[in-house]
Amino acid sequence: MGKVICVANQKGGVGKTTTVINLAASLAAAHKKTLFIDFDPQGNASSGVGVDKDGLSETIYNALIGESSINDISVKIEPDSLGGFLTVVPANSELTGAEVELIHLERREWRLKDAIDLVRDQYDYIFIDCPPSLSLLTVNALAASDSVLVPVQCEYYAMEGLGQLKRTISLIKQRLNPELSIEGYLLTMFDSRNNICHMVANELRNYFNGDVFDTIIYRNVRLAESPSHGKPALLYDVKSIGAKSYISLAQEIIARNGGQSVEEV
Repeated sequence: MGKVICVANQKGGVGKTTTVINLAASLAAAHKKTLFIDFDPQGNASSGVGVDKDGLSETIYNALIGESSINDISVKIEPDSLGGFLTVVPANSELTGAEVELIHLERREWRLKDAIDLVRDQYDYIFIDCPPSLSLLTVNALAASDSVLVPVQCEYYAMEGLGQLKRTISLIKQRLNPELSIEGYLLTMFDSRNNICHMVANELRNYFNGDVFDTIIYRNVRLAESPSHGKPALLYDVKSIGAKSYISLAQEIIARNGGQSVEEV
């Protein structure tokens, strides 16, 4: 049965979508059956892998309100390059209306979990790209997940807001999902020339100890360019630092979850 990992941080611009796209693609390249769910109304994870989000007739919104199943709306990504191991459930601005509609539906906090449970055994890993807020959508993602991966941008205000996220995760564990755990904290947008980046990295490692991934995601032009071409970094430029960083993170995820880490993806 696949492991469900949501990528969450209520701060915007910390690398959530970049992480979902590139980590999922790296796991797919390692022949892990991987699904990622775009759960942000902006739909950036969908367009970042070449899906025309505005031309879709059905999205994750339709699965949330019970009109469709995840299998009905999923899209295979780069089947020739990634061997059919990567699938996306897309989103667009229609998801914005789900916040209001969910309030009046039964099991409103578990709608995403119910949809995922129907396909969970078809995948090794399922990732959820959360919106940059602690909304009902994010509550659904946390209630549906086994663990939370938290990207943390290496900047001055990085730690601000992590306390609130931890409190939210604690409340979700108490009331909705007692098995929820921290997959890890991921340092993103790291610039080795910047002293603040080193200070944030040290502070995070001191505070969260072994929960911080060894892999660091460095600032990288090719990584930043790849979404505009509708490709994960490893298909845009596999030799780039960004692609290599996420391949390393995929190896770390596989090892943390009891699998054999691959020597080369």
